[in-house]
Amino acid sequence: MQDIVVLAAKLKKEREAIGLSQGALAKALGLSSEYISLLEAGKRTPSFVTLNKIAAYLNKDISYFFKEKEGAFNILFRAEGLDERAKESLKKFRRYCDEYLHLETVTGRKLELGPLYTNTSPDRMADEERRRLNLGSEPIRNIFTLCETNGCRILRLPMPEDSKVSGVFIYLEEKEAAFALVNNAQSIGRQAFNTAHEYCHYLKDRWEGPVIDNPDVFIDEYVSLYHPREQFAQTFAARFLMPPAKVQEIIEKDCHSPGVNFDQVLYLKRYFGVSTLAMLRTLRDLGYVSKAQFEEFRKAEPARREKELFGNLIDEDEEKGSGAVSGLSRSLKKGKRRAILSDRFKLLRDEAAKMKKRKILKR
Repeated sequence: MQDIVVLAAKLKKEREAIGLSQGALAKALGLSSEYISLLEAGKRTPSFVTLNKIAAYLNKDISYFFKEKEGAFNILFRAEGLDERAKESLKKFRRYCDEYLHLETVTGRKLELGPLYTNTSPDRMADEERRRLNLGSEPIRNIFTLCETNGCRILRLPMPEDSKVSGVFIYLEEKEAAFALVNNAQSIGRQAFNTAHEYCHYLKDRWEGPVIDNPDVFIDEYVSLYHPREQFAQTFAARFLMPPAKVQEIIEKDCHSPGVNFDQVLYLKRYFGVSTLAMLRTLRDLGYVSKAQFEEFRKAEPARREKELFGNLIDEDEEKGSGAVSGLSRSLKKGKRRAILSDRFKLLRDEAAKMKKRKILKR
């Protein structure tokens, strides 16, 4: 059954990658569009002759459609640049994944996978996903829970400072389960953005093997040096978290000039629950902040001004260019941040414990 699912997903992915409709592919192969539809739905298994014809047309080896992949975590641990401390953290992540899936089995509460997007732009994908989830244009108040309820399980775990790991996405094909690790030794705004970034990998790249995101993929000057999927995920995350229509609506209501000043940037970043730098990038891309203003605001001290204005800090911005070093920043540097288990994981753990207790009492 798993082979059929893999074949179906890969066939659809390759067809859409070359921009063909089901009907066009069917015509090219001398098959019916209904048959191609059944193949992509995993409801029909092609004969060897038919599969060979499909593979030849798509310029793939026939084994591509059934090839057994190496275990995702084995691939992950071989990633270049991972030191022993980072590997120890990833081992914790693996144990979390195993325990999470065990709890789902015990409680009978397995998550369903979300859709797989192909052949689309990051902006369109973000808009379609918002519509699918009935989010409108309002801010996402808890991106961590939102990802979980839509099939991507989250662990927020502090990674060693020199590990260069901002986030990790992994899809366990044999379990049909997706997980993301988010480095919570970062500001909460960065964590939110990183989570949306990993959510994009879940929705679009889950069949491409595990992904380790270096913090550099979140920096304009460096993201182009990485796989194109990283720029895609960056654009998706910004659009998903900060819908342009909502940004425009707030600016038109509260700002009385063509652009925005630094205080208004801080107000907007608090509203959308992102980092100052993420908000600045969006405002720059929408034309509300000039390139010169972007560089000026980037060098400011957001935490200090935010506390002066609003009396409390939603997020301690530790991005490049920020001169602020807050109490949270200091505590992170001292290694006081601990893993944050997801609310759903805790709920399942409690439910499993109660089930075990009831079973013991019945004996």
